[in-house]
Amino acid sequence: MSTALIVGHPDLSASRVSAALAAEARRVPGVDVRILTELYPEGAPDATAEQSALSAADDIVLLYPTYWYSTPAPLKRWLDDVLVRGWAYGTGGAGALAGKTLRVVTTTGGAEAAYRPGELHSFEYDAILAPLKATAHRLGMRWRPPLVVHGVRDLDDAGLRELADAFRELLAAEPVQEAA
Repeated sequence: MSTALIVGHPDLSASRVSAALAAEARRVPGVDVRILTELYPEGAPDATAEQSALSAADDIVLLYPTYWYSTPAPLKRWLDDVLVRGWAYGTGGAGALAGKTLRVVTTTGGAEAAYRPGELHSFEYDAILAPLKATAHRLGMRWRPPLVVHGVRDLDDAGLRELADAFRELLAAEPVQEAA
């Protein structure tokens, strides 16, 4: 099993949590850590290189901080430039990612309780993931349960170590195959 970890943080040097998770991922055998801002400092991803990395992976994990209820610009551009018609879908058959898994690992500054109807953000966080779930569905991918880390501003060092351990286990775990 291999995993492509796509790190879509716009400034990983300014991130405590995403940077720690990316560093932890580098210690997991079979994980290809692809930090978009390091690979493509000018912004435009090399679609062919990214498609090759995705083709070689069984699992695709998107790691990013939630920005305005969505992915940050580097990850959005990556999605737009890499997951193109004729490769990822619209091929007359299954696209290149069909049968692979997609998982989101994302962080929020706010508390989990704020992501409820009637609260600050008004929606359950699961509703915010609808565009990525729809992407997985359209591409014939299997959606894996997300890891949403709320309240990262309040995460202490012990909590960060626990999170890094859980993330490492998540990356190292064999995916559960769905019954046909």
